[in-house]
Formats: sequence, C-alpha cells, structure tokens
Amino acid sequence: MIELDGSAGEGGGQILRSALTLSMLTGQPFRIQNIRANRSKPGLMRQHLVAVQAAAEVCGAQTEGAQVGSLALTFTPGAIRGGDYRFAIGTAGSCTLVLQTLVPALLFANRPSTVRVVGGTHNPMAPPAHFLQRAYARTLADLGATVDFQLHRFGFYPAGGGEVTATILPCSGLRPFEWMSRGERVSAYAESFVAGIPAGVAKRELEGIRAGMGWEASQLRECILPADQGPGNALLITLEYEHVTEVFTAIGEKSLRSDVVARLVIKEAQRYLASDGAVGEHLADQLMLPMALAGGGRFTTAKVSLHGRTNAHVIERFLPVRFLFDEQSGVYTCSVESSTGRETQFS
Repeated sequence: MIELDGSAGEGGGQILRSALTLSMLTGQPFRIQNIRANRSKPGLMRQHLVAVQAAAEVCGAQTEGAQVGSLALTFTPGAIRGGDYRFAIGTAGSCTLVLQTLVPALLFANRPSTVRVVGGTHNPMAPPAHFLQRAYARTLADLGATVDFQLHRFGFYPAGGGEVTATILPCSGLRPFEWMSRGERVSAYAESFVAGIPAGVAKRELEGIRAGMGWEASQLRECILPADQGPGNALLITLEYEHVTEVFTAIGEKSLRSDVVARLVIKEAQRYLASDGAVGEHLADQLMLPMALAGGGRFTTAKVSLHGRTNAHVIERFLPVRFLFDEQSGVYTCSVESSTGRETQFS
C-alpha cells in the first residue's frame, strides 16, 4: 500500500489523478490522506469523485472514502479493461481532467476504448478540450500512442453539459521522445468562442488580440456557438510549430471586460514566446506521466512549476524512474530516466 499525503507540494487534485492512473497501470494500491488540502474547498469535489469512480470502473477497483468532501481515499485496483465508457460529472467540473486520468491507463488495455465524459469543457482552472486535441494528443503521438479527442458540445461554468470523447487504441509500449526545440512556426491564430452572449464580446476580444499580438485579420476567428451551449465565453491562442503545438486560454466571466480577457491570454502566450523552452508550463506538467511510462525522454521549458515537481514526486513513488531538472540561462531541461535500467511492463 503506497501512502500519499495530499497536502504535499502543490497540494491539489493532480496528486490524486496521477495516483489513480499509476495505480491502474502498476496494480499497486494506494491510500491518500489530506486530499486537496491546499485548496479553498479541500477534499473530493464532484469532478475528482467522478475521476475516482471512472478509474474504479475501468479496472474493477475497490475503494474506500469515495464520496464528495472526503479527505481520504483507499484505492485497490484490478485489471484494466478496454471498452466503451460514459461518465457524467453532473456539474461544470472538468471533462478534460477526468479524461487525462483514464487515457494513459487505457493505452495498455486489452482492446480499444471509447470514453465519453459530460461536464465542463472550458474551465478557468483546467486545460480546455482544444488543448487535449491540439497539444496533448500530438505529444502522445510522438510517444507512439494513438488517441483521438472529439469535442461534441461546449460546456461552460456553471451549467456544464459539454461532451468530450476520447478514442484510445492499445499500444505495446510507449517510446522515449525529446522535445528540445519548437522548430519553425507553422501557424498562429486566435479564436473567441461565445454562446448565449452578444457576438460583440468576441469582436472586442479579437480586437484586443490584434492590437496586443500585432496579428492580421486572417489570424482572428470569431466562433458563435448555439445559444443553448451557454452562456459562456472562451478565448484561445494556438501556436503550432514544427515539433510542438501550444494552446493558451482565458475564460470570460461576467465581471471581466473583454479587453481584460484578451490581456490575460496574451500575457500567457507572450511569456511562452519570450522563452526558448519547447513546451509551456502546463504542457510540461502533462508530459511528465506519459514520458515516465515510456521510461525516458526530455523536454525544455521556461518554468517547472510546483505543480509539475509535485507530479514528478508522485510518479517516482509508483514507477522505477527519476526526474532530473537542469536550468541553464533561464531554460529548464526536464528529463526522466529509469532508476533500475529495466523496462517497466504494464497490463
């Protein structure tokens, strides 16, 4: 039984999600105390509970403490089973975080899988569905995985109701890969998605992008969604390069002016552009677990967050790997290597 402290490091939900994924893959049970202790509302929220329930269904696990508000959980996994799954969060909790818990495990299932999750698709504190489609799926493909994400319906806070599907093909193993540079830029564009709110919001946000980024009209896309998918608004900047794709997001809220939303996403994109790192801070966090499953790899990034370092520590508890962080001239190289010299087998 692996014992974990949910208040360690960043102290958020990623500790739980990574533990669920790795427990499914390795067959090692775990017990976690102080779940999300560093959050304003500690314990399991609805989206975290659905991730636990989904993981348990996928591998036939036994659980103790799986209820909303629980500060402790015991998870004893069984064998991973491929198939067709559907999970409803019931709130605007993040679909993408539930999918990121399941997808790495289902890569090693006995047959292909389709996972449909209903809930929030564009949340302030989680990667949007477009990030999974454009950035995360591309890095998984580099590692040898075949995963397809489809956004069927947008879901904004507080209504939720969005739908995202992941189709996962089993693989015999992931291969190490290195993302050391971005390569040449292929495309750069901004999208403003609005549903059930005036179209002028999108126009003002994109005007802010045009002025702040110095972009042309052809790089600005106004996307008016059906009103029943709102009310809601998301502003995205996508930067596609030869070796990597990055997606930056700001979520519109009633109290935020359009120009403020534009400045928020511009700040993220410009921070990335000012660095020589291949991947951004959030993609760096998400790369660590699949890279560890491959048993090796490297990437460069401008910042290794506390979130990322905490994730690395959890991964090292389950897998015979170690993470190394080396900083030179403001750029970090994150590498993972086997601590035993042997390839890890998953089933």
